[in-house]
Amino acid sequence: RFYLCNDTNSVKKTMEPCGFKLKRFSCLDNSFFNMIYIKDNFLPKNMLNAIKNNTKEYKEIKTPGKSFWTKKPSEIFVQYVVSRLAEIEDCDIENILCFFRQAKENQDNNWRIHNDSIIQGQQPDRALVLFLSDENYNGLNGTAFWEHKERGDTYKVTDNNDFDELLTKDCNDTSKWNLKTVIGHKTNRLVSYPCEYFHSKYPNEFKEKREVLVMFYKTKK
Repeated sequence: RFYLCNDTNSVKKTMEPCGFKLKRFSCLDNSFFNMIYIKDNFLPKNMLNAIKNNTKEYKEIKTPGKSFWTKKPSEIFVQYVVSRLAEIEDCDIENILCFFRQAKENQDNNWRIHNDSIIQGQQPDRALVLFLSDENYNGLNGTAFWEHKERGDTYKVTDNNDFDELLTKDCNDTSKWNLKTVIGHKTNRLVSYPCEYFHSKYPNEFKEKREVLVMFYKTKK
């Protein structure tokens, strides 16, 4: 199933399957690339199972003020994801950064509401989250999209210092934000969104492990 929505309010109001077939995406105008879309059953079952059964440990990556637990996917797998995205979006895809990420009890438990406007010194067009772990959380969980009460639901970087201050100062203070929607976790569900959208995992803390694939990428028609 494939879902398409033109902003975070649309995600909140409807989750009806999109009527477009993949072969027709080339007929869409540039407004498509400002949309959030959801693709269920993104990976073949054998590939999904191989990833879930991989016993390679996640490593802590420390950055100023926060830590992530990640592991690197194989180049073959990254190329597969890139080719699937190219098929779905009907354009060339350039991967900027791709990794598996894990959150669990006492690990990666801040909200860290942010956007992905600058990744490794580059400005991606879109980002994706692919839910990999089992649906073992008792309650609403997934990827949340937020609206900053002063800045809105998107932010295009014009001043790096302002951007850094915004993310550092407000990222864990939910009183500064309005929750717009949560796209629910479903194993093998891919969520792709424009990088300027504010978002976070939801909720901030997990007892059982939450594992996802993350990718930041550019699109070229």
